Amino acid sequence: MMVEVILEHVTKKYDNGFTAVEDLNLRIKDKEFVVLVGPSGCGKTTTLRMIAGLEEISSGKIIIGDNVVNDLKPKDRNIAMVFQSYALYPHMSVYDNMSFALKMQKRPKDEIDARVKEAASILGIEDQLNKKPRELSGGQRQRVALGRAIVRKPAVFLMDEPLSNLDAKLRVKMRIELKRIHQRLGATTIYVTHDQMEAMTLADKMAVMNKGLLQQYSSPLQAYNKPANKFVAGFVGSPAMNFLEGSLSPSDNGYRFEASWGKFEMNKSVAEALIESKLNKSTITYGIRPEDVKVYTSEMQNALPAVIYGIELLGDSSLAYIRLDENTEIIAQVAPDLHLGMNDRVYVDLSSNKAHIFDYEGIAIV
Repeated sequence: MMVEVILEHVTKKYDNGFTAVEDLNLRIKDKEFVVLVGPSGCGKTTTLRMIAGLEEISSGKIIIGDNVVNDLKPKDRNIAMVFQSYALYPHMSVYDNMSFALKMQKRPKDEIDARVKEAASILGIEDQLNKKPRELSGGQRQRVALGRAIVRKPAVFLMDEPLSNLDAKLRVKMRIELKRIHQRLGATTIYVTHDQMEAMTLADKMAVMNKGLLQQYSSPLQAYNKPANKFVAGFVGSPAMNFLEGSLSPSDNGYRFEASWGKFEMNKSVAEALIESKLNKSTITYGIRPEDVKVYTSEMQNALPAVIYGIELLGDSSLAYIRLDENTEIIAQVAPDLHLGMNDRVYVDLSSNKAHIFDYEGIAIV
């Protein structure tokens, strides 16, 4: 059975007048893994809770499969939810925790046993079934919480920051596990996180939200390479994109970018795209990712003088914190063999063919 989840003009407004989610439209295709991502308070968890039926919608329509579920109770929506807290019954064994919902449904004993063992096999916890939650590690408890959802064989999995209680190393491992489990189960999955790296790793599609509004709905690579606006450009990617405020002026190359700290010729392909866009404002925001900033230790054509004020060693690369003037700072990702130190004089070339241009409202032009 194909199961799509569709949100049509969904809004959530509270009695105090606060709008948590406004006019949200999403189509989550059958078997897709979609991640709702954004900063705290952006509306992502409220959206998940509305899909689950735990939060009443103010207007709009939610469709799961062939059914409009606006007025259905959570138990009638054929969904399973995995929360940030494991919410396991401490007095029950792992087996009993995983089988509890099926027992409440009065499923045959043989069916319950088969489902629990199948889920335990998928999750690699077959040898933990007789233990109590207190005997398990954080990662094992999270697997049990996932197993409790898997045994129900729901139409849709809803996950609300399920990895946030794990340490950094285990989170990375569990991301890979979640992706593997999703591919094996082939279930439509909606996942909430504030961690854009987690979203990039897991998602078939990302719904980037801010202040209750959907900013972009696309593949992770699309959001990274072609952000719809300045917010998405700054949120997706680590370290974040550099933003420089300035103005455009005509040049032999097409356009020159000018600011109080200096000016440089823009990359020809970016300039051509700007000309095609017919931008009628000269004031823009110039965006460039740290990996696209070129840093030299000697003068180069079109490179601007700058000063290093910090270095962060990452092993395979380094992050150079660079001051263009006392009010303008950028980050560059450089090769580890480019030996830089505090207060070193350098020269930076910002004329990348991967640069992004945003208008005065923050909408992406290039």
